[in-house]
Amino acid sequence: MPDAPLETPKTNVPPWEAKAPITRRSLSRKLIFWSLAGALVLAVLYALQPRAVEVETGTVHQGALTVYVSEEGKTRIRNRHIVAAPVAGSMQRVTLKPGDAVKAGETVLTRIEPALSPLLDARARTQAQARVDAAMATRSRANEDIEMSRTSLKYAQANWDRVKNNTDKGTISDTDRDTFEREAEMKIREVRSAEFALKVADFELAQARAALEQIDKPGAGGAFIEVQAPVSGVVLRVQQESATIVTPGMPIVEIGDPTDLEIEAEILSRDAVTIKPGALVTVEQWGGDEPAKARVRRVEPAAFTKVSALGVEEQRVLVLSDFTEQTPALKALGDRYRVEVRVAVWHSDDTLLVPAGALFREGSEWKTFVFDAGHARAVVVKAGRTDGKLTQVLGGLKKGDEVLMHPPDTVRDGTSVVKRAEVK
Repeated sequence: MPDAPLETPKTNVPPWEAKAPITRRSLSRKLIFWSLAGALVLAVLYALQPRAVEVETGTVHQGALTVYVSEEGKTRIRNRHIVAAPVAGSMQRVTLKPGDAVKAGETVLTRIEPALSPLLDARARTQAQARVDAAMATRSRANEDIEMSRTSLKYAQANWDRVKNNTDKGTISDTDRDTFEREAEMKIREVRSAEFALKVADFELAQARAALEQIDKPGAGGAFIEVQAPVSGVVLRVQQESATIVTPGMPIVEIGDPTDLEIEAEILSRDAVTIKPGALVTVEQWGGDEPAKARVRRVEPAAFTKVSALGVEEQRVLVLSDFTEQTPALKALGDRYRVEVRVAVWHSDDTLLVPAGALFREGSEWKTFVFDAGHARAVVVKAGRTDGKLTQVLGGLKKGDEVLMHPPDTVRDGTSVVKRAEVK
């Protein structure tokens, strides 16, 4: 009798719910999976955490501050003379060219053959005599002006010598010493200008007398009046070069001394009110390697309207400055050369300063971020004057505070920050 098949033991668990036996290999796979999952979760949490912003910092410190007004200017010859025809007649061609040197009373600029009408002799003589009288009066006035200028120079030089020889410290301030020195320099220039005016008056008187003599003694044809240079210098411009018929007062040649330069700058009226005579001027962009020094001589009282490149009408004022020293390099400058002037309008030897790049405007207030133990703290600052790089601090900060330079938009009050120099 065949054997009966073995019957499997019956259980109450369905086959699909039967659990596979746990082996060492399956346990290792689970551990690796959960480790990777945990690492991924930690990485996501770390990435979502706010990170410190890299910033640059500056320090609030005590120091000197000078505020400047910057504007474009140009050089010009201080004393220039336009030589005009003293009489009517036929003028010869002017052979001189711009840049040619001339000497007072020796260089002949041109010659004029007077053309006198017999019908106008009496009236012409009266007019010529009147020009002689006017020239004599002008010379007398120029002579008085030069005497007054010399007297003022003597007084200013005596004051400056007294101050210069006083070596005791504390007896006089540096500002007063500079004022006395500037007064002496200005009086010297006034004497030079008065002497120049006297030379011009002598020349005009000689020309007027020559014209009167030509009328009184007409003589034969072919008599010429020589027009000579009234002052020494160079020819700046020949206004009438070709031979032609001229009338009295017709401009012929412009003469000036190129070594006697001044600077004129058209300053906005709102800035000109802060400029005082004697203010220090730094001359830049003139072509030399080093900036030149000058001082304000005069701020003209009347403004004028000028249209800017953007079509905006502006009120501007002429500010005249003198070079404080004539270096060999400055001799290359000529008339109407472009320069950049920076006029000092305010100065403090010791004030609290903060880098201007650390301040920003929020509404009507100036603010900055202070570096406080790894966090940015917003502070309201009472700002004073500025030169574009440094700003005067009147309140809100103290010496030694570290401020954030050009903080990015992501920085807010309380944001974690780290100095860029400390980032590895």
